[in-house]
Amino acid sequence: MPAIVVRNLSDETHRALKARAKAHGHSTEAEVRQILSDAVLPEDQVGFGTQIANIAAEVGGFDLDFQRDTSSTEPIDFT
Repeated sequence: MPAIVVRNLSDETHRALKARAKAHGHSTEAEVRQILSDAVLPEDQVGFGTQIANIAAEVGGFDLDFQRDTSSTEPIDFT
């Protein structure tokens, strides 16, 4: 997993981060991760399936009739 180092952080900012982390029940590192994620990841990010459903709705929608294959299969023998 990638890591970053933040240099020249003021003592005041560091104390505030530690206090915020404690208030949220996190470590300072976990709190910084959460702050960064909140800052760069959109809150209204829509999943791929939802995007497809939205596109389909724009053109009148579609119905898919799938039946799950419930037949049992034998495990593969790799010997």
